[in-house]
Amino acid sequence: MALLNTREKLAILSDAAKYDASCASSGAEKRDSRKTGGIGSTEGMGICHSYAPDGRCISLLKILLTNFCIYDCSYCINRSSSNVRRARFTVDEVVKLTVAFYKRNYIEGLFLSSGVIRSPDETMAELVEVARRLREQENFGGYIHLKTIPECSQDLLDAAGRYADRLSINVELPTDEGVKKLAPEKRPETIRLSMAALRSKIEEKSEPTLRTKRRQRFATGGQSTQMIVGADATPDAGILQTSARLYGSYRLRRVYYSAFSPIPDASSSLPLKKPPLMREHRLYQADWLMRFYGFAQDEILDGRPDGMLDLEIDPKLAWALRHRAIFPVDVNRADRETLLRVPGLGAKVVARILETRWHRRLRLEDIGRLCHSLAKVRPFITAEGWSPGGLTDQPALREKIVSSCEQLSLF
Repeated sequence: MALLNTREKLAILSDAAKYDASCASSGAEKRDSRKTGGIGSTEGMGICHSYAPDGRCISLLKILLTNFCIYDCSYCINRSSSNVRRARFTVDEVVKLTVAFYKRNYIEGLFLSSGVIRSPDETMAELVEVARRLREQENFGGYIHLKTIPECSQDLLDAAGRYADRLSINVELPTDEGVKKLAPEKRPETIRLSMAALRSKIEEKSEPTLRTKRRQRFATGGQSTQMIVGADATPDAGILQTSARLYGSYRLRRVYYSAFSPIPDASSSLPLKKPPLMREHRLYQADWLMRFYGFAQDEILDGRPDGMLDLEIDPKLAWALRHRAIFPVDVNRADRETLLRVPGLGAKVVARILETRWHRRLRLEDIGRLCHSLAKVRPFITAEGWSPGGLTDQPALREKIVSSCEQLSLF
């Protein structure tokens, strides 16, 4: 087999990395390269874009160290039995690529994952070595996200946390049964133990030391994970139940949902078609409701016997239509938790409503200036001089709201 040059490897290994959705830099503390004497400040192969909570677009070099893998997970394009073109970066090549892209301001950081080569420890050691060289030899001040290998040693996980801003360990599928069926070489209990150990280490390092009274830098962006959606028959209710448990047990920053994509020479145990991308989108919206809007996992899908999110409308609107007795809500008197349940009112809008009503009573036109979709809000609120009257009881309310929102999106 002919040797591949760096550009050819980049084409193969950046394409192989596109299936990993858990790529974001939210929550990490910024490293000041001016203090360390390092490089960098803040489109091509391997460059992906993610978004911070404040809306900033962040460019990352997103690649695999290698797409060779000893595991044969049915849903993975890089499984050992797959007939894909293989490539492998050396540690030196990844370091040079990252520095070159960073100096040219193409990227603000690195997302590095890998197939498992020979053993989990050997693979993880190479991932850590990339991060170590970037920090210690290149004075790299950018963001680093490492995908960790659950079966690797605790010493390697500790080293990864010292050099990386965020670590992620994929749970792969929503249920243990799914993992055992489609990835029999992986053990769900080992994945959970690694996540628990990582949580403990992050919490330990977040406490000021007795000697210096300072917190030690250790994976300041926390840990995240990814689940594949649609590779097995788990309904959305089961997926959200797993997500709620992961957030509660391991204090994850994010759970990412990746819609299953059919792969060549797939196992007969896999579906022939990929799930609609809207399902992935609705899961993210439901996840947002759990994390920022005070919704419990089980109430998002109450009244849905199939356990699936509505693909036509967002989860908050669907919930409100199933609980119309709670509405309308008085925007001049309701508390924050109640206002957050009104379709069309986001967390920032609710904060502005609470601030503004200290000074005057809000009218419907005031709400219209604050939010993006007054058509969605109107049937669910009362305001000074406004009551929806019988609007909230109309059988065709759902269709009216969907139609109004679709028309607004055209302009």
